[in-house]
Amino acid sequence: MQGHQAAGTDPRRVPARDDDTARTVYAYAADPEASVPGGRFTDEVRAELRRQAAGAETDLDTAVRRAADWARTESARFRALDVAGDAAHPPVTGDGADGARQALVRRAVLGCAPLALVSGAWLQWLSAPGDADEPAVLRTLALYASDVGAGHPGASRGHAYLGLLRHLRLSENAVPRARLTGDQRIADRTFRLPALLLAMSRRPEDFRGEILGADLCLRTVGLLPPLALVARALPTEADWAALDLSDDRGQDGEPPALMCRAAVDALLADGGPAAADAVRLGFGWALAELRDWAELLHTELTASKDPAYDMAELMRLRSREGAVYHHGFEMEGRPLSAWLADCRTDARPLLGVLARSRLVKPGRSGASSLVRGLVGERGPMFRVFSPEDLTVIRRWIDSLSPETVREADTAPDALSPTAPAGGQLTAVAAALRAGAPSAGRAPADLRDAYHLLMRRTDTPALRAWALDYTAGWLARSRYGMDTGTMLLPDVWGREGLRPWLQTQHDRHGAEFEENAEIPLPTREAVVEDTVQTAPLTLIDGSWLQGFTDYEQASSEIGHSLFETYWDELGNGEPKLNHPLIYREVLKEMDVELPPTASPEFARWPGFHDASFELPVYWLCVGRFPRTFLPEVLGLNLAMELSGVGGTYRRARMALKTYGFNTRFVDIHNTIDNVATGHSAWAADAIDTLMAALPDTPGPGARTEVWERVRAGYRSLNPPSGMGARRAARRGRSARRRR
Repeated sequence: MQGHQAAGTDPRRVPARDDDTARTVYAYAADPEASVPGGRFTDEVRAELRRQAAGAETDLDTAVRRAADWARTESARFRALDVAGDAAHPPVTGDGADGARQALVRRAVLGCAPLALVSGAWLQWLSAPGDADEPAVLRTLALYASDVGAGHPGASRGHAYLGLLRHLRLSENAVPRARLTGDQRIADRTFRLPALLLAMSRRPEDFRGEILGADLCLRTVGLLPPLALVARALPTEADWAALDLSDDRGQDGEPPALMCRAAVDALLADGGPAAADAVRLGFGWALAELRDWAELLHTELTASKDPAYDMAELMRLRSREGAVYHHGFEMEGRPLSAWLADCRTDARPLLGVLARSRLVKPGRSGASSLVRGLVGERGPMFRVFSPEDLTVIRRWIDSLSPETVREADTAPDALSPTAPAGGQLTAVAAALRAGAPSAGRAPADLRDAYHLLMRRTDTPALRAWALDYTAGWLARSRYGMDTGTMLLPDVWGREGLRPWLQTQHDRHGAEFEENAEIPLPTREAVVEDTVQTAPLTLIDGSWLQGFTDYEQASSEIGHSLFETYWDELGNGEPKLNHPLIYREVLKEMDVELPPTASPEFARWPGFHDASFELPVYWLCVGRFPRTFLPEVLGLNLAMELSGVGGTYRRARMALKTYGFNTRFVDIHNTIDNVATGHSAWAADAIDTLMAALPDTPGPGARTEVWERVRAGYRSLNPPSGMGARRAARRGRSARRRR
């Protein structure tokens, strides 16, 4: 868990690599707190899209048909590689299955992993506080909710693919997703398409059309063609509906491709020709990328039918480390370390040397010392090769004959397929490392901050301002926390928060009964309170916006937070969208407000400046779901519990008395309930976090994290005295010094 000073990765701190590849972009853009710059970076990404999409169809309907036709043909081509997949050969079932077929399946699964593990992630930021009441946005959010399996941990399409990787024992680099870039069994070129999709997802205002166009292409294609081969070999070992982007996953809803097309049509209706160009560009680029990637992978799989291919790849992967050793072991007049160094570019010479050496008995792996004494527990190469590696070596040895031994180092070079031109993303990665062209401007005041924070993207200045504001607000919330009124227990108990939650609900009910005789506020006071609460209520759920991030939205802790956010926005239905329901109440009060994301809203004279203090905190802290995880969990509990059983009931009485619709408070009093609703989920999320922490002193341990949860809980209503304000200033100053 990160400390308060961390806030994701500064683009200027993107780590340097020996070469700039798609791996760099993929790993960086997978960070839920990634700040992806505009300017040069945006230009380079769009240039890559245009370069790849050159010559693509200009008519979207024609492009959709072409994509569907290509997917069918390509899937059949990949299935044809599995010549063993007939009635005479049972499906792959484990270690005892045919080695060649198993290797083919494993390569196909690894080749699809960078894209399949983030399946749907490119939609993750297409909703923002300022547009979460727009029907087109809600359509996209509904599509995304299906992708992440809203409300269930580990239920995303990516998790389904992780299950397949685990079944094949290939998942050691798959969690978190950024670690996949360290898996050298996967070609650089394979990361290109998902890397650019993830990068675009972090700048939704710039790439909304391209993202939706690419999504429509991927929904049309459905199951990635190489996985047709895998599905034939493993018909029951994966959730194939989840892995097929065109499948509704058994929810009996609208097919995902139609949902995406509806979102595209809505965008085109609003955006005109520019939006249409962007959608076509995204679709054409995605299809071209899929074609190139599939061709490369098909070439690799075809070559891998020769056991020498897998052996050459193994030698290449081990060559860098192996070249450090074996200086004293000569083979055909050269140190083995020199042969291994050559493997980084061409493994054929070493394979020939090994085949002719005393280490190998051609056709008889069981008698070859390369896989016997050398790797035994007393051998000099003990544990250098994994069991899977040894299987590769044995297959290669068993495939050797006197003829292949003689030809091993002169055979045509089919061992290292070359990626198509443009496989690297050098310019994009360099632009990402260069960072934003300027710091941008910091908000001039709270109202300006509210407006600027309506978007997902930021600038270095806005990001720093948001961190400062959050640090100050939390410092104010911690002021006098142990001496003032703090409802959360001093210590988290192993029984969890459910008993405490029920007690608080009882207390709310008792207070409601005690206050029954207190006169209701006047009509004017009800209207004024409703108006001043609008900047807060019209961004309902914004403290949870960071949990729309793909890995957060289906995690053990984050799944219920995403579902809460999803509920606040009406589960994709405008009639259930809380901001829209609230605006209906305001209209009944003869109050017409500008659009929430507009500068006119933030400057509307009917609002008090103080009415922006808490919503701006929500907008700031919600951007950092990992940095401030404990605080967000505490805030979420306070928010969801705040009105249940008491305040909402009294608000309902007041609204009803003056003839206003009570739907807004009614719906909150039900969905926030302490048994099965948002309050219960909020408590469970905290318990999940706390139960996993060590009960020892120090940062990151249970006591320290619980104090952060308590501060987050108090941050919904922090103290406002002079001492608390001074604490806030000290908190902001302390953060700047870090």
